[in-house]
Amino acid sequence: MAKINLDTTAVESREQRLGTIVYWDGNAQELSEASGYSKKSKCGKGCDLCEMKGPFTQPSVCSEQMVECQAGNVREAVLIQHAPIGCSASQTLYNTIYRIGLASRGHKVENLKISSTNLTEGDMVFGGVQKLRLTIEDVWDQSHPQAIFVGTSCATGIIGDDVDSVAEEYTAKLGIPVVPLHCEGFRSKHWSTGFDQTQHGILRQIVRKPTKKQEDLVNVINLWGSDVFGPMLANLNLRVNYVVDMATVEELAQMSEAAVTVAFCNTLGTYLSEGLEQAFGVPQARAPQPYGVLGTDAWLREIAKITHREHLVEDFIKREHERIAPQVEELRRKLKGTQGFISTGSAYAHGLIEVLRELGVTVNGSVVFHHDPIYDSGDTSQDTLAHLVDNYGNVDDFVVSIRQPFQFLTALQKHKPDFILIRHNGLAPLAARLGIPAAPLGDEHIAIGYNGLINLGNLILEILERKRFCQDLSKHVTHQYTDWWAAQTDPAILAKHPELIWEGVDQ
Repeated sequence: MAKINLDTTAVESREQRLGTIVYWDGNAQELSEASGYSKKSKCGKGCDLCEMKGPFTQPSVCSEQMVECQAGNVREAVLIQHAPIGCSASQTLYNTIYRIGLASRGHKVENLKISSTNLTEGDMVFGGVQKLRLTIEDVWDQSHPQAIFVGTSCATGIIGDDVDSVAEEYTAKLGIPVVPLHCEGFRSKHWSTGFDQTQHGILRQIVRKPTKKQEDLVNVINLWGSDVFGPMLANLNLRVNYVVDMATVEELAQMSEAAVTVAFCNTLGTYLSEGLEQAFGVPQARAPQPYGVLGTDAWLREIAKITHREHLVEDFIKREHERIAPQVEELRRKLKGTQGFISTGSAYAHGLIEVLRELGVTVNGSVVFHHDPIYDSGDTSQDTLAHLVDNYGNVDDFVVSIRQPFQFLTALQKHKPDFILIRHNGLAPLAARLGIPAAPLGDEHIAIGYNGLINLGNLILEILERKRFCQDLSKHVTHQYTDWWAAQTDPAILAKHPELIWEGVDQ
């Protein structure tokens, strides 16, 4: 367990704090053993995995964008992007997701409240602090938010604007939290550090010291998913406080009063969970993620133990097992012989593979976007990769790649799955060009809990109906890669033999 330092405004990057890697090739068991989770948990730092080095990287996303999709999605608050206007290009995408999320949860549908300081070449020479002050004042005059977040950018990191002093000045002047979020794109090699930075700022300036405890309140760290945790935890007489996305400032502030904190994905949630436990005494559920029967059973029992509801949980688990058994058996019959492929963030991928294997789907390969050798709690019960390997078996081809389409193509060509599950939709068209139907998981909660088995199984049956369409499509479209590269079967071959790039060019 590492000490979370809330005395500083900037969070330590994942590669420094956890030993995060973005490039690796092998099988899941090898990666789990190399991570040395249980040993490293005693020193509070991630291990030094032998990370592969590729000769180049295709475009990806950055920490600033994750701040945009978290802090920018807090209701009654405003995010100021202290950046050139180009850093705001993804606002259109996130505005659509935000509106859909609000509607699915029954909230008032509205647009994102994100502003930009619109830094120009002149600001890069003379500094952008005055523009930041003017933008904060404009935001206050226009909407009087309950909190203002200020996200930095590569540009402001280069010129060294003193964002902390401005935030401190306006916190005193306006009487609301003005929260600096240091999320320069070059600060970390993986975008998940942006989640941590948002949560760090919220822990420092939004969460209040508790004056009371709400013994039936559960913090659920998530993105925009549908309300699946509320109905499930209601069986234990518990209420859900969804954070960070689409939460109000008050809902963030009351996190310190909750009985327990859980997350739909350890990649997204363990920094905030650990921070709430260390700084405010809110325990986190030290259990596997709630995917599949095994994970959900353990997760519910841990919550029941912390909230003193052991007398309710076993009856609920028994009822759910009996309820879903016939449906799961039918899905297994229909999906027998089907081969799937997963490409998502790391801990989420581990959970999805577990659900697929409980449904009888073969999963021999995956591409995950990074790997955390350890999470912030250091607790082995939250080691999602080990839970997958120990309970569901090895994954023979377990590639870590930071959303690189050229490697995704090679992995799909090698495995030729019947379908893929993917969270980042930009890769889905590439699969379709190869004749493989994809399920872009816009609702990240679709596979959660006991119902998740049924939901995901039915979704797979739906997308398999599109397989013939994708196969026909593949006969009439091409992709941007050479025949030489398309014939490769090793996604990491260029890291192992970079000289082959020139052979490919020659051909």
